[in-house]
Amino acid sequence: MASVILFPAIDLKGGQCVRLVHGDMALATVFNDDPAAQAIIFERQGFEYLHVVDLDGAFAGKPMNALAVEKVLAALTKMPLQLGGGIRDMRTIDAWLGKGVNRIIIGTAAVRDPGLVREAARRHPGKIAIGVDARDGIVAVEGWARSSQLTAIELGKRFEDAGVAAIIYTDIARDGVLKGLNIEATLALANGLAIPVIASGGLASIADIERLLEPDCARLAGAITGRALYDGRLDPEQALKLIKSKRAA
Repeated sequence: MASVILFPAIDLKGGQCVRLVHGDMALATVFNDDPAAQAIIFERQGFEYLHVVDLDGAFAGKPMNALAVEKVLAALTKMPLQLGGGIRDMRTIDAWLGKGVNRIIIGTAAVRDPGLVREAARRHPGKIAIGVDARDGIVAVEGWARSSQLTAIELGKRFEDAGVAAIIYTDIARDGVLKGLNIEATLALANGLAIPVIASGGLASIADIERLLEPDCARLAGAITGRALYDGRLDPEQALKLIKSKRAA
C-alpha cells in the first residue's frame, strides 16, 4: 500500500481547467479559469502528485496549452507533476522534463512510434509513462478520436522491457461520468504486466478509494480523480486520510 497515490487531475482546454464526458470536447465543463490556482488548491489539500493533460494538444498532436502548464509548474512548491497530451517527439519530451515536469505520459505515440517510447525511457529513466486509453478493451488514439488495432494488454506488453515507470489505464466509457473505476479491467491489465498500473476514468466517491485499497488491488499504483473532486462528491481530506491510514496499517 505504500505506493498507492491519488492523483488529482487538471485537464486543459483553451487555457482553462475542464472536465469532459467520454473525452468529448463538445461536452466540456469549466471548473476553474485559472489552472495554476487549482494546482495550488490541490497541493494545499495534501495531494502528493498532480496529473495534467493538454486536451487540445492530444487532438492537435503538439502542445497547445504550454503557457498554462508553465504557470502550473511555477505555482507548485513541492508537488511533482506528470503531463500528457500531444507529446509525440523527443524534442517535446526533453523540453518539458527540462522545465520541471517530473513524468511524461505518452499515449498516441506509444501506438504509432514505439521506438520513441523506448528511446525516451532509456534517456530519462523513471520519467516516462504510457497512457493506455481503451474503449471496450481497444486502445484509442489522437484524443480518443480514433481506435487502434491494439488491445490494452497488447500495448502494455509491447513495453514490458522498455523501462517505463507506469501505465495510466483509462476506461473511456467511464471517464467523466462518475460510474466508478473499472477495477476488473484495470486489475486484468495489472496482473498481466510487471509495469505499475494507475487506474483512471469514473472515480466517483470514497467507495472507489475503499475498493482501491482492498487486498486484491495491491498491485495497483493508484488512481486519478477529476470530476468527483471538482463537484464535491469526493472529500479530499477523507480520501487522503483513508489512504494514509491504510499505509500505516
